[in-house]
Amino acid sequence: MPKRGKKYQDSIGSLDRTKLYVLAEAVDALLKAKYARFDESVDVAVNLGVDPRHADQMVRSTVVLPNGTGKTERVLVFAKGDKVQEALDAGADYAGGDDYVAKIQGGWLEFERTIATPDMMGTVGKIGRVLGPRNLMPNAKLGTVTFDVGRVVKEIKSGKVDFKVDKAGIVHAMIGKSSFGATKIQENLLAFIDRILQLKPASSKGIYLKGVCLSSTMGPGLKIDPLELRTLVKQA
Repeated sequence: MPKRGKKYQDSIGSLDRTKLYVLAEAVDALLKAKYARFDESVDVAVNLGVDPRHADQMVRSTVVLPNGTGKTERVLVFAKGDKVQEALDAGADYAGGDDYVAKIQGGWLEFERTIATPDMMGTVGKIGRVLGPRNLMPNAKLGTVTFDVGRVVKEIKSGKVDFKVDKAGIVHAMIGKSSFGATKIQENLLAFIDRILQLKPASSKGIYLKGVCLSSTMGPGLKIDPLELRTLVKQA
């Protein structure tokens, strides 16, 4: 394993990496261990009792975090007619049709999220090989293929997070910044866990929420008691 720096070693000196923390304690410990000079991202990894090899156990969806993510994403909307102005009025960074398809074919990729109206998907399909591998393709299951472009643009700008379980049965997501403070991070995490619990596949047997780990960009990962998280979600 790579050798960790002195600042990292000092930051984790008082932490127990094997302990199951309660939520409030974990967030406080994570913020106190911060040593980076930049505003670190706060991430969560959730280990689920599912087998992603089976289509009926694939956990994939979106959630709008109550306090956003702290990250501003550039949004491109593929639309035509009045929908172009609707997207721009809602806060989209770019909106249009064939002109943006041509730009992307020419190598332009200065955006992080895409939305498309259903009548534009035939046109967007021309650049599927470019957008697909970068997870930039509009997707009906994630709500980004819609005529209600204004609402979706606002959701993304306010902190909408896409997530998908990986081959190991783990969901990863960014839930905020260290500058948010403990309360907002806790609120975002509970909203995320609530959404995960709502998506439990009927065919998933045994323990569904197996493990939850909270970490920052430069800091350690801390395990949180999943049973306590369930209780807090129910109480919210």
